[in-house]
Amino acid sequence: MLHQYPGYFHLQNVLLHGEFVESGARVMLRGGERDITVLLTGAKTAARAVEVRGQLLDVGRLEPGDLRLAGYDGVRDPERWPRPGEELLLLVTGVAEAQFATTPSVRGLALQPWRFEGQKVTIVGQFRGRNLFGDLPSAPGKSRYDFVLRSADAAVWVTDLRPRGRGFDLSVDARVDTGRWLQITGTVTQDRGLVTIVGSAVATTTAPEAPAAEEEAPSPAVPLEPAEVVFTSPYEGEVGVPVTSSVRIQFSRGLDPATIAGQVRVSYVGPAPPDAPQPASLEFLHTYDAGTRAIEIKFTQPLDRFRAIRVELLEGLKAFDGAPVKPWTLTFSAGS
Repeated sequence: MLHQYPGYFHLQNVLLHGEFVESGARVMLRGGERDITVLLTGAKTAARAVEVRGQLLDVGRLEPGDLRLAGYDGVRDPERWPRPGEELLLLVTGVAEAQFATTPSVRGLALQPWRFEGQKVTIVGQFRGRNLFGDLPSAPGKSRYDFVLRSADAAVWVTDLRPRGRGFDLSVDARVDTGRWLQITGTVTQDRGLVTIVGSAVATTTAPEAPAAEEEAPSPAVPLEPAEVVFTSPYEGEVGVPVTSSVRIQFSRGLDPATIAGQVRVSYVGPAPPDAPQPASLEFLHTYDAGTRAIEIKFTQPLDRFRAIRVELLEGLKAFDGAPVKPWTLTFSAGS
């Protein structure tokens, strides 16, 4: 999943299962068919399956002089610097022997999906709606009732199953329903790095009893690095954009929907042509899709032809984890 969604996991603490292998002068963590370069920073390798905690860095999203890359032995020439998503690096903070899951659970499916893929399982987790808290980097988009099930530090998608049964009918778009615990039965699959349960039965249940906490050195807190825009349509400086187009802005992490109102501003740039009226304001509506981490802006009237339009994200917009979103500007021009 890290390689499919590097922007989502960049600068986050992650927990991985795999084996350490050597590749030339580098130490890699191999999980399934993918490897990731690691910096051990005092942690010790082990010649067995391990559970590794660390902070993920997408090297291409950092500057060559970033202090977090002090032990990085990759290319240092800024002209050959990796593109975002091309080179991932794990700053390891802890290594323990991996305990293989013998019974299915949300955590077991998330960390070792290959052990259960294709099997029918029954698991318990907390209902999180249609990824309303940004627990996962993307959505499978299989059915109108897809929802996230979370337990402790792991989450999976449930598809093809409406969260409704005797005495309950939960909305995938309402946070007020996300405190409920559900028992889900279904078949485990993987799609684009997402672990998914194709559901067949659902029932309400109670939260499982928390296991006794083990002594463990605390992992260093990840700084709340600002979230950023990773994709737009139209793109910066684009000309000839159809006057009936909408604007789509996708972010590196999920947003806190409560902070969006009032933080999006759209306006024309420069004076209107002589034959065009000068509106007092450019009216628009915006919606947020948590599954794709994207804001869509739709205009109530067609845009003025041959005008430049500026879209601004103001200070105050926040990611789901409380991190700020960098103030940002997009400028494009409408066509005929």
